[in-house]
Amino acid sequence: MAKIRYAVVGAGWISQIAFMPSVAQTGNSEMTAIVTGNADKARQLADFYGIENVYSYDQYDEMLAGDVVDAVYIALPNSMHADYAIRALNAGKHALVEKPLATTIAESEAMIKAANDNNALLMTAYRLHTEPATVELIERLHEGAIGEVKHFASTFSFQSDPGNHRLQAEHWGGPFQDIGVYCLNAARHVFRDEPTHVMAMKTHGQGDPRFTEVEGSMAVTLMFPRKRMAQFLISFEAGSTDMFRVMGTEGQITMEPAFEFQTTPKFRIIRDDGNNEDLTFPDSDHFGGQTAYFSDCILNGTQPESDGEEGLADMHALLAMERAAKTGEMQEIHAKSRTKHPTRDMVRIVPRTDKRLVF
Repeated sequence: MAKIRYAVVGAGWISQIAFMPSVAQTGNSEMTAIVTGNADKARQLADFYGIENVYSYDQYDEMLAGDVVDAVYIALPNSMHADYAIRALNAGKHALVEKPLATTIAESEAMIKAANDNNALLMTAYRLHTEPATVELIERLHEGAIGEVKHFASTFSFQSDPGNHRLQAEHWGGPFQDIGVYCLNAARHVFRDEPTHVMAMKTHGQGDPRFTEVEGSMAVTLMFPRKRMAQFLISFEAGSTDMFRVMGTEGQITMEPAFEFQTTPKFRIIRDDGNNEDLTFPDSDHFGGQTAYFSDCILNGTQPESDGEEGLADMHALLAMERAAKTGEMQEIHAKSRTKHPTRDMVRIVPRTDKRLVF
């Protein structure tokens, strides 16, 4: 089988714990390079996974100019996504970019343009779009499992470690960018529509030194067309909670766990007629699933569903959420309607592995 060669750009925690262990499990992907600022750790990771090439950030363009990789996985701080993705795309390499896609609308649009101009694929790393339980829930809703969908509610929280780059304003850190994007993205596909208005409130942890630069928690209300609403609470200062509930005219669906990559999502359908269902699904590596799907897109020459435009749609809402929390005023959201949504043919079941090296 042909395999897509990846460079891991940013060999930090998420690459070590999730992406790098998953690649060999896909069958259609392999890692051939690491780009990072820590040469010692990079060499240890390269030896552990059998990766031939190690580059510093200063050598990134040198790597892109050679025949070393076909695609890059970018797991850098948010502020660095656009620069490293655009350089890869301009070199004709495909780019799988962690969410949020960038930090501004202009950056996001520049990334999309670079992909289009160079006939390269850009995919926003929405791993749940290839995860079986999540996709099945979205499809069931579309098929009318609980009637017309009216409301979405979610809570996603955990305690963030001090010193993490997600707590730094210079990298556009904060809970709404890091975990709020999961709630937002889920709501958009649950409703199969784009939000039009948002209100938000934030807190900074009541003197907690972790939150001098970014929010500790944020509460968000989104209005969707046809008077539908989504509400969610996201936090870096509360215990682990990971769930959402969708309410319709004929019942409700609760998914818990919902977002964490270490878990296997499951959901329950409670119908007004008493015809309830508890659904469980095969365990699958989320990162392996998204990588296998993106590699299939590259091999087949097809655009991924979660392309740059998908990341841009969330960027419009994220930036409006930020403005609403800062001003205390409702903000309008101006995003193009999306016709693409996760479908069952996108699901990839990839076995998990315990083989990983984490510093």
